[in-house]
Amino acid sequence: MTTTSILFVCLGNICRSPSAEAVMRDRAPALELDSAGTGGWHAGEPPYGPMQAAARARGYDMSALRARQFRVEDFDAFDLILAMDGQNLADIERQRPAGNATPVRLFTDYLPAGSAFAGADEVPDPYYTRDFDGALALIEDCADGVLREVAGG
Repeated sequence: MTTTSILFVCLGNICRSPSAEAVMRDRAPALELDSAGTGGWHAGEPPYGPMQAAARARGYDMSALRARQFRVEDFDAFDLILAMDGQNLADIERQRPAGNATPVRLFTDYLPAGSAFAGADEVPDPYYTRDFDGALALIEDCADGVLREVAGG
């Protein structure tokens, strides 16, 4: 199956998943991309200011993005759902409808072998770590891997 639509999911949808969406929009504008959070307390809000500033410094504009909560309908709306960490993946899987086969994987599953982040099993949340640049560098490497393995780029 060809992947034409990808949903990125983190906890609040204000740091990691909108950053992944912005990076992938830059690299693969033909793909249908979106992001969501497993929690809904930031719904309607723009990405976190320090995350936006770090992204802007790398050439990514996230200003038009708004947080939303992951919903069951996302399983049918996307070809691939990528979670930023194991807890997000587990929270997504708990909502999977019976019989649905949409792949849900960790974003870091796509890290290229030569990445400085090889072996990472999650994208650490910069809202807590304060390492916005490090998170973006990891997200860029994962996005490159997704393009190579999934999107045929």
